[in-house]
Formats: sequence, structure tokens, C-alpha cells
Amino acid sequence: MRRYLGRKLLIYILTFFIAVTVDWMIPRFMPGNPITILISRAGLRGNAVSQMYTYYLDAFGLDLPVWKQYLNFWVAIFHGDLGTSIYLFPTPVKDVIFSAIPYDIALLVPAILLSWFAGNSFGAFAARNKKLDNTLLPIGYILTATPYMWLGILIAWTFAIVLKIFPLAGGYSFDLQPHLSWRFIWSLIQHWFLPFASLFIVQFGGWAIGMRNLIIYELESDYSHYLEALGAPQKLIRKYAFRNAMLPQLTGLALQLGVIVAGALATEVVFGYPGIGYLILQAIHNEDYFLIQGCFLFVVICVLLANFAIDIAYLIVDPRTRTGMQGGAG
Repeated sequence: MRRYLGRKLLIYILTFFIAVTVDWMIPRFMPGNPITILISRAGLRGNAVSQMYTYYLDAFGLDLPVWKQYLNFWVAIFHGDLGTSIYLFPTPVKDVIFSAIPYDIALLVPAILLSWFAGNSFGAFAARNKKLDNTLLPIGYILTATPYMWLGILIAWTFAIVLKIFPLAGGYSFDLQPHLSWRFIWSLIQHWFLPFASLFIVQFGGWAIGMRNLIIYELESDYSHYLEALGAPQKLIRKYAFRNAMLPQLTGLALQLGVIVAGALATEVVFGYPGIGYLILQAIHNEDYFLIQGCFLFVVICVLLANFAIDIAYLIVDPRTRTGMQGGAG
């Protein structure tokens, strides 16, 4: 067990190093200059431009040699410093990300978990019910095959513009300030519902189709036929098939939860929802090196933690993994 976890930990540390290095490199390969964008927003003229350009280069450490910027980046990470946002100067990147994370958690955790439970339950049931399989499941295929951007726009247009039931964009009404009151909470719920519903619908179809196909595959496997030949009850065979089919679905769930802080970029763009995904888009538009780095660093950490959690979960639910681990240790 200790040897297995130690090997996994080493792999994760190496992955973290490579991923963070790539994270640092990507913004610097982008064309353009973030300092120029920052100065252009200030509307400076004459000598003030060159003076402010020099000041900002020094303030952000972008005048240093590249290798020194890279070392400073690692030192800052281990001190919990993600730098200052160029786009939202002078707000620290850490504060910008923390302000967006609650929106992602409130939107994506319910959408992913509810669609996972509902989709897998529906898919498992549809696999042994031909009428349901032939009627409702094709709708899931259509929803899953539909480009999300198109579906999101259609939902936003129908319920926000035509029917005017829900607001079109934002995390809450523009005439409100965040504070603890029923009016503000109700505004949050109204702005949350359409992004949540669109994500739930698409993910529900994906989980249902995946589980339905996996169950059918497991029921056609040799061990299922062997159990059937031995006279095992169908309930027991379906139970084994469901357990085996759950493993890849569990992996998919962990990976979905791992990228939760990245948000659903398309969802947040369509509905103007202020999560991390929308923040990444704004950071790319404004060439904000530090905000891009900070957002992707959160994604990397969360994905690695999710993968580590799924490794532990596999040890618990899959006896083949435990057997393999014992064989490796021996």
C-alpha cells in the first residue's frame, strides 16, 4: 500500500511540475503585450506612456530575463503568491480567483452530481427496458450530439428573451450589491437556473447513454453468460454488471469534479455567468499573464487531487486493483 501510494505521489509531483511549467509558458507564447493593453486603458499620452511602461514592467517583473521570471514564478507559488492581475490591476490574482470560485461550485457541483446520479440510474434502467430504450433514450442522443453553444443560446433565447421567465446574464441583478437578503438570494437563484438546467440536460444524456452501453456490454460478457449458465438469478447478474459498469463512470465523475474550477467555459460565456471559465476568457482577451497562470494552476491542482481521489476510490471498490497492488508489492 505504502509503495503503491509512494509511486503514485511521485507521478503526481512530476505531472504537477510539467503542467505548471507549461502553464507558465503558454501566456508568454501569446502575441501582444499585456503592459501595452494596461497603459492603453489608462489613456496616457506623451512621456507618461514610456514612464508608466517602464514602471509596470518593473512592477510585474517582466523586465527580468526569462529564466529568472520562471524561477520567481516557482518561488511565488510556494509562498502562495499568484501575482497581481493586469486586467483588474491592482487586485491580487488570488482574490480574483476566490471571488469566482463560489459561482462555479454553486453551478457545477449540483449540475455534475445530479446529472451523474440521474443519468446513471436512467441508463441502467433503460438497458433492461426496451420500450424506454427505444423512446426516451434517442432524445439523450440528440441532446448529447447537439453543440452545447447552440443549445445554450437556444435556451437563453427561449426562456430569457421570448418568455422572459429568467434573466439573461450575470450572477445577480445589476441593481443589487452582494449582501445577505432574500431579494439578493432570489436574484442569485434566478440567474443560476438557466446555466444549471442547460448543463444538467446535456450531461444527463451523456451519463445515461454511457451507462446504458456499459450495462449492455457487461451483460454480454463471458462472466455474465457463465453465471447465467450456472443458474444464477438475473438480479445477481445485473448487480455484477452494474458494479463493473460503475467504474468508468466513477472515473468520469472524478475528472468532471476535477475541472470544476475551470467552470464550463461555454456555459459561462453564453449566460455571462461570473465563474472561473468566464474569468479565463477575460484574462486571455486582456493577455493577463498572471490571471491565466493562476486560473490554470487551480485547474491543475484540482485535476491532480481528483485523480488521486479516484485512485483511492478504485482501491476501495475494485478488488482487481487491490489484487494487482498486492502482486506488485510482492
